Amino acid sequence: QVQLVESGGGLVQAGGSLNLSCAASGRTSSRSAMGWFRQAPGKEREFVAAGSGGVTYYGESVKGRFFNSRDNAKNTVLLQMNSLGPDDTAVYYCAAGGRLGYGLRAYYYPDYWGQGTQVTVSS
Repeated sequence: QVQLVESGGGLVQAGGSLNLSCAASGRTSSRSAMGWFRQAPGKEREFVAAGSGGVTYYGESVKGRFFNSRDNAKNTVLLQMNSLGPDDTAVYYCAAGGRLGYGLRAYYYPDYWGQGTQVTVSS
């Protein structure tokens, strides 16, 4: 089992930046994928970013604005979010393990989920 704990959510003004962090514990592996999803009220959960083996994929709506990085020594993943807008308001979930790849677009089916952290962007 892997436990994931997110931190760093909060309220930010449109155009601002925010960093999320996720700490993994348990049966972790540096070779496993780790990343993020988000879910806005009334919408389906959306892939944000994930990486494995030095390769990172991003969802179309965040490309060029969000950056996912990983510290394998600390078993943490960081999501740097820039140029935030109201449409980025959502609960952000850390994810780990599972299958990450790219077909017509990036896909990620994780094995483990964090509890989520709220990000609210005011206009």
